[in-house]
Amino acid sequence: MKHEVVSHEDWLRARTALLKKEKEFTRQRDELGRERRALPWERVEKAYVFDVPGGKETLAQLFGKHSQLAVYHFMFHPDSDEGCRHCSFWADSFNAIGVHVAHRDLSFVAISRAPLAKLEAFRKRMGWGFKWVSSAGSDFNHDLGVSFTPEELARGPVTYNYKRETMDMQDREGVSFFHKDAQGAIFHTYSAYARGIDLLNTAYNFLDLCPKGRDEEALEFTQAWVRHHDRYED
Repeated sequence: MKHEVVSHEDWLRARTALLKKEKEFTRQRDELGRERRALPWERVEKAYVFDVPGGKETLAQLFGKHSQLAVYHFMFHPDSDEGCRHCSFWADSFNAIGVHVAHRDLSFVAISRAPLAKLEAFRKRMGWGFKWVSSAGSDFNHDLGVSFTPEELARGPVTYNYKRETMDMQDREGVSFFHKDAQGAIFHTYSAYARGIDLLNTAYNFLDLCPKGRDEEALEFTQAWVRHHDRYED
């Protein structure tokens, strides 16, 4: 790709002009964050239970000592032997965040429908250290809008990302946040899906700043290039 090359002075003028737009975008993003935090909550009435190393934990127990919980909905079908490579691309950004967000009163966990033994084996292969639990036998994924029964898929469009659409997969990606009050009541505060989770992918954030960007326009489909990090040919 041929690109315009200018003097430092002209480059600086163009850069500072863009900086004004970047600062305005930052202010808009901050305001959007305030509006997001001001959204009403919905109380979680179901008693969800998950398979964890060593036994079972309820949704309340996943909070640990914190009042906030972040859940990454990781696509891992019960019949699969490895997790979704696209969710794995996101999960490579999660490994070291736990110790940091814990100091802002937030616990982080990934949740999938696959059996715990498969999650643990794949987590070991990937070298991840974050907490990952199984929702097998639970309605959690379905209730949060990231899994669909074969019967629902056969009937036609399902609800994903707050709209009806035709789906050919039983699992989809997303992130959900919860709050637990002093009396132990749990509230669902926010969920995002599809492009709404882009912000959580560190690699994409780096690529968005580089000259070629994500460089995906000519691919068969978005992220066609992505592999599990131990499966790239080089």
